[in-house]
Parts: sequence; C-alpha cells; structure tokens
Amino acid sequence: MSLPTVMRVVEDLIAADLVALGPSEPSGGRRRTLIEFKGAAHAVIGVDIGGTKMQGTVVDLVGRVIHDVCIASEGEAGPEHALNRLYDLIQGLLDVPLPAGQKMRGIAVGAPGVTLSNSGTVAWAPSLGWRDLPLHDLLASRFHLPIFVENDVNLATLGEYGFGLAAGTQNLVCITVGTGIGAGVMLEGRLYRGHDQASGEVGYFLPGTQALGRRYDQYGALEDLASGRGIASLAAAHLRAVHDPLTPQDPTAEDVFRRAREGAPWAVTLVEQTADLLSLMIANIGALLNPEVVILNGSVARAEDLIVEPICKRLEGLIPYVPRVLLSDLGPRACAMGAIMMVLDATTGHVMVNRRI
Repeated sequence: MSLPTVMRVVEDLIAADLVALGPSEPSGGRRRTLIEFKGAAHAVIGVDIGGTKMQGTVVDLVGRVIHDVCIASEGEAGPEHALNRLYDLIQGLLDVPLPAGQKMRGIAVGAPGVTLSNSGTVAWAPSLGWRDLPLHDLLASRFHLPIFVENDVNLATLGEYGFGLAAGTQNLVCITVGTGIGAGVMLEGRLYRGHDQASGEVGYFLPGTQALGRRYDQYGALEDLASGRGIASLAAAHLRAVHDPLTPQDPTAEDVFRRAREGAPWAVTLVEQTADLLSLMIANIGALLNPEVVILNGSVARAEDLIVEPICKRLEGLIPYVPRVLLSDLGPRACAMGAIMMVLDATTGHVMVNRRI
C-alpha cells in the first residue's frame, strides 16, 4: 500500500471514531506517530437465542462485557411469545447505561436452526416454532440500528475466530451441543454456509442405518440421542422402567451427568453412548473438512470430564489428521464476541464476513 493510501484509510477510520492518533515513538530517524484502536468508544449487542435460554450481552469492540443477562426462551409457549421475549431482552439491553461517550453501533442476533443470513430470515427453528420468520425486518422496524441475523453457531464461530482459543485459525469448526446440535464451519478464514445456507446442521447426522427410511421434521436423528434434550428423553424412558430415588423422574442432562459422576450404571452407559456418538460426528467432520481445531460449546459439552476428554481419547488413530478438540473458553458469550466481528465488519467494509445483501 502506498503512503497516500495508508493516510486516506487512517483518515477514514479517524472520521468514523474507530482509531485515534497516539503518542509518537523514536524510530532511528523521524519519530513515528502511532495510532490506536478506539474499541471502548463503541458497543454492540449480541444475542444468542437458544432452545431454552436467550443470552444477551452488551460488549465494547475489544470484548469488554458491559452488561449481560440470560432469560428463558419459553418456546413452548408459542412462536409469538418467544419473539416477544426477544424484543423485551433487546430493549432491556438498549436501556443499560453506556459509559460516557460510548455509542451503540449495532445488534447481531444468533438464531437456532436454518437461518438465511442474506435476508435475516429464520427458515426453521424447531425449538421456538419459527418458520420463515423475517426476523431481521421485524427487529429493524423496532430498533433503529444496524441489525444482523445469523445462525447462532455461525455467530459463535466468528466469536471463537476473533476472541477465543482458536483466534486466527483459518480452518475451524465450532460445535454447540445443547438443546440441539449445530456446527459453524470456517474454511480459509471465511464462514461456509452452503448452497441453502444450511451447512452445519450436524444434528441431522445419521447415527446408524436404523435411522434410514425415517422422517426427521423436527429435530435430527443425532439430536434425538446426543443433545441435552435427547439425553434427558432417553434418561426419562429408562427411569420409567427402573426406580432410581436419587434422580428426578423428569431429569435434565445435568441430572444424568451428576448421576454418572456418582457411578450410577445406567447414567454411565448413557454418557458413554453420548461420547461415542459425538466422537463419530467429529471424526466424520475431520475426515471431510480437515479442520485444524474443533471447538465444543453448549451445556452438554461443558461436562468436560465426561464428554470432551473421552472424545479426544476415542479419536486417536481414527482419521489421518485428528483436529485439536478444545472446550470453548467463551462459553455462552461466544455469540456476543461474534457480534463484535459481524457488526464491525459490516459497518466498516471489511471483507472477511459476507455482508447483508
């Protein structure tokens, strides 16, 4: 880049209040003027709409959390109710006082299921009952800021790429195992969304030939067995046949993990089956895409001793190049970190993320 081009870019960034001239430093000749990123001058809102919870975070552009809140999605109350919960969550985050001089730059929302990022439409989110929901347009009509709607795991993948353990990794897969199972794929430093923008729907992976010939109109075959919802359902079916006074008759995945750590044989077996299925999924992803790193997140994956460590052991020798499998250190804030990447990219003309059409 020529010096005039550099100067013009810096002037544009100063005008946008994204950088400022800092102190000069000696360089052996003429003193150099440094520039600094003004990340604290701007904030974004990132929302992770989960199947059971919505996590909303106000964060500045360097990743400092200003405020966050988690509420129940209440998708079982109907699609309209879940949408109103989202409206209330975002409005509450907009009402949070910002540090003096800080400006809100935009809102990025990660939606579960198949999400068309170019139009901001949630094509199908079974946990919320949303089908062909024009979420971008609905949010834009209420909140007069730049709005971005993306698949939740894709948004989390951007967060991992920018701020997590896999920062800067060009070939990366992020897998969230919670109410459902989904993956975000980054190839050569760009999100890969697929022909129908439905890449990463790994909850529909087939666990075996027994799944052939069946229809999965709601959750996928793998989700029925290895997601938090699937683990809880399998546990409940077992407990109907076997009395276990130490486990609720309507158990959660966390109840199953607790009983497995306590040595209950049925819970140990169920957890081992989950680790087997997730290992097969990651091995197949690794053989197809050859990612450098696989990041695991979500309520099920956070049982690191029962899920992540056994997966790493099972993968040894299975495929030619085994990716590093790591537990996310961003946790439920991964989408908020991804919101920084998406909003900053789309409002400054950066080229890493495909901007809305």
